[in-house]
Order: sequence, then structure tokens, then C-alpha cells
Amino acid sequence: MKRSNFATAARAAVVGIALAMGASPAFAGGPTARPLPPDSVYQLALPLTDQAGRTADWRNLRGKPRVVSMFYTSCQYICPLIVDSGKAIEHQLSPAERGRIRIVLISMDPARDTPAALRKVFDKRGLDAGGWLLASPPAEDVRAVAGLLGIRYRQLADGEFNHTSALILVDAEGRIITRTEQVGSKPDPAFIEAVRREAAKRS
Repeated sequence: MKRSNFATAARAAVVGIALAMGASPAFAGGPTARPLPPDSVYQLALPLTDQAGRTADWRNLRGKPRVVSMFYTSCQYICPLIVDSGKAIEHQLSPAERGRIRIVLISMDPARDTPAALRKVFDKRGLDAGGWLLASPPAEDVRAVAGLLGIRYRQLADGEFNHTSALILVDAEGRIITRTEQVGSKPDPAFIEAVRREAAKRS
């Protein structure tokens, strides 16, 4: 059985971020979790540090469908459109559907995307802590998570990135359902329908 292993001293922080990410208190410590499907992205043990400075394994995201993408906070062009995409998706959903879906943006630039940098974007864009998570992984894990999500990126000499602009829908168990590369304020209708189908399920 796959289990999240956190130090006892960090358990309070783990519970806090698990709740913020939408996980149940019973799952926060991980010991009661069912085995993960073999094709779940959560097979990768990935610590994430969020916009509030809390760190926990992303397997605490398990339990609700997620719309996941990668971005970096200093991006002036595509990444703001990725945020626009997430907000547009929210606007297409009913309150009940929004309560079942979380949007997760993972940084590809953890060296600069500190909790303060993440928080600045979070606040500037008026994101809802109940529906959004901005987080940075350890630098050594960026390529692994990008590979899992099918996101290509390359850092340029000036510190900027060339990268895939994609939104990935994963189900409550972390299996990839579908993806779209349509970003901006007009969401992909087929992607919205897939999100609604996942939101209608009960894990």
C-alpha cells in the first residue's frame, strides 16, 4: 500500500495543507489510503510548498478531481493566460461542481517561486484558497512531474522558459482523464464537459 511518510514534527503542517487541498482529515496522515492505481500521477512522491509556505506530499490532493497545470510566476505572457483558463473554467461550473474541483498550478521555477512569489500572484489574481493551490516542488523533481503531466519546458539563458501550455484533468485517484492546450478566457467546451463529468462522480 502506498503511504505518505511525514516526520511527526511536521504532522500539524501536513494536516493543514491536506485540508486546504481538499483532502479529508482521515487521509491527512496517509495510513488509511487505498492502494493507488498504477497509472496514477500520485505514484510519484512529490513534496509541494504552497503559497502559505506549507509543505506536504501532493498525494494529499487525492480524493477530488483536479485541473493541473505548470507555470512560473515571473512569466508575463502565457502563464497569466493559464490562470485566466482556470478562472474561466470555474465560471462555467455550478457552485456544487466548483466545490468538487480544485485547480493546481505547479511551478517549473522553484528557485524563484518562493511562497512569497506564489502568494503575490495568488492575491493579485484574486484566487480562492478553497479552489486554488499554487505550489513549488523541489528543483530536482520538476522534470519528473513535468514528464508525468506531459508538459515540455526548457529554461532559456535569460531565465525565462519555453513551455507547453496545457491544462490536465486528473480524477480523484490521480489518473489523467484528458487535457487541453486551449488557454485564455474562452475555455475548451470538450474539456469543460469532462470536468463536469468528473465533478458529478463521488469517490
